[in-house]
Amino acid sequence: MNIEPNYKNKKKYNTAHYPIRQPIYLTGLIWVLSKVLTIGKKKRIEKINMEGLKPPYMILSNHMCFIDFELAAMVTGSHRVNNVVNIDGYYLRPWLMEWIGAICTRKFTTDIHLIKSIRKVLKRGNVLCMYPEARYSQAGITSYMPDSVGMLVKRCGAPVVAIVHHGNHLHMPVWDVRRTRKVPLYTRAEQILSAEQVAEMSPDEINAKIKEALTYDDYKYQRDEGILIKEDFRAEGLHKILYQCPHCKTESRMASKGTELFCEECGKRWIFKENGDLEAQSGETEFRYVPDWYNWEREQVRGEIERGEYSFSDTVDVHSLPRCWKYEPLGDATLTHDAENGFILEGEYRGEKYRIQRLPLQSNSLHVEYDFPRIKPYDCVDISTESDSFYCYPTKQNVITKLAFATEIIYEMHEKKSKLERAERAKIK
Repeated sequence: MNIEPNYKNKKKYNTAHYPIRQPIYLTGLIWVLSKVLTIGKKKRIEKINMEGLKPPYMILSNHMCFIDFELAAMVTGSHRVNNVVNIDGYYLRPWLMEWIGAICTRKFTTDIHLIKSIRKVLKRGNVLCMYPEARYSQAGITSYMPDSVGMLVKRCGAPVVAIVHHGNHLHMPVWDVRRTRKVPLYTRAEQILSAEQVAEMSPDEINAKIKEALTYDDYKYQRDEGILIKEDFRAEGLHKILYQCPHCKTESRMASKGTELFCEECGKRWIFKENGDLEAQSGETEFRYVPDWYNWEREQVRGEIERGEYSFSDTVDVHSLPRCWKYEPLGDATLTHDAENGFILEGEYRGEKYRIQRLPLQSNSLHVEYDFPRIKPYDCVDISTESDSFYCYPTKQNVITKLAFATEIIYEMHEKKSKLERAERAKIK
């Protein structure tokens, strides 16, 4: 049972309201601003099977950095669009987000009204744009997407356009959002399902089609296109996702500077080359490819969980976002995570104790932020309920990527177990 912090009768932001229909003058203004903001960036936008496509339709896009929104706006042009946006996007500007017709939600929660808002947008004859991964890609590859996306599309019955951005992660990786790299950008927009196909297909078939269409790998794109990233800071921040040394297996002791990635425990160093390859300065190069190292870490976490060895506990500095105008400082609390109980956040605010729990099946993934600037420039995780969001800054360093892996793996294990139990009950009946 959750015991929420006592904000002394301050109302929380209500996400359960329908978005307005985007004013047509704003549609044009957004298109112009997107053009202006991408001046100087080498970009190419390709549209496939979209000739004559008119609203209503759904856009499902991959997510790498903020420029995704600008490129998507150039795809939709004069069509009115309602974007699904996490509540932190409303910070200090809820009036603006409401004005442009955004749909507010809290990441990785069960938001029934979100589905109603999506259907409302399509019923009005507009475009619904959402990012089913619900977070920036950490390693430039496809992130976890819930199976519920197929059911949502089935219920909406509208055509589906898949937008896949290539190069956006290389241009501004989530682990170093302070600076950009000079990288050519390529956006591919394709109608992958017509309304008739949606009506004929099962949710599982729709899911398979969507996941196939939204499969991407920015480091493969770099290799295929022969892109060289020459900035002398290109490795800085990479240790935030490549947190475990493959040589000595130590976690959270990786660091980076300039073009080098190195382990502070055993001293091994790798060069992050212009072509995106990693090369050990001495000895074996365990992984030349960033996604390979990243996926190896995921499997290390999976092994811990399967062996019953995984758990996390730390003192965290908590700032909540019940409204959009201020992050409430809640002070120190204890955050724990394990395969049985999920996340438990326990602290005290205004002399009263609070307790927030997210069970394993309540969160299919975890919202993480690297060097989150809105509160203080350090790594944090967001534990959200349906009515509040708790941004937790761990005392331990370089642990949030592992927490994200563990959240997804634990969810998958519980979901698989739940499906088997439902199947057994169905057999008995």
